[in-house]
Amino acid sequence: MLDLLTPELPDELGERLTREDYKRDFRERRAAIRDGESWKLERLQHFEETGDDSREALRQGDWPAVLRLFEAERDALVRRARNEMSRGAVFHRIRVVEEPLTPYVQWELHWLRLSAECGLSVRVLPAPAIAAAEGDALLPELNLLDSRVLYRVLYTEAGRPDGAVRFTDPGTVENWAEYLRELYTAAEDVQPYFDRAVADLPPPPAA
Repeated sequence: MLDLLTPELPDELGERLTREDYKRDFRERRAAIRDGESWKLERLQHFEETGDDSREALRQGDWPAVLRLFEAERDALVRRARNEMSRGAVFHRIRVVEEPLTPYVQWELHWLRLSAECGLSVRVLPAPAIAAAEGDALLPELNLLDSRVLYRVLYTEAGRPDGAVRFTDPGTVENWAEYLRELYTAAEDVQPYFDRAVADLPPPPAA
């Protein structure tokens, strides 16, 4: 178990962004990164993503379609990984996982395994490893770009995207950058986790 104190993240130091403002700001800042690491922390076990054909296939219980749609993205993922490498802008993804897996997380782990196969940086962290750090509140959903800007990504109770809070205070951002590095170091590469815990599971129910 990781005995790490979670950094503070006071809302008054951040700026609330609508979903569209967050998406635009995130895309622009990420595209501008050169020679800098970025981090994504995913903690919730269910999201209601929109505009994603494979997510819609999961809702309909069409698992073969999910896998076909994922595989169709392989070349695009390879291009993304090569682009990151050429810019020195690696984006590390940390996926916290509770077992038994929710249908959403099982679906996502197939995507993350494919992403890692294509050269992207993905690790898995079991929820019990962060129990001491969480206490009464789950870790937030985070994106941290180039140790310069931190987003606490927001969702409705139903799991739908609801914008973000953006933080640029240097102390806050650096504290979380250090924390996410520690989590990433403690996490396991997604491929061996997938082989052990996901590969032999039956298709998940519609969700």
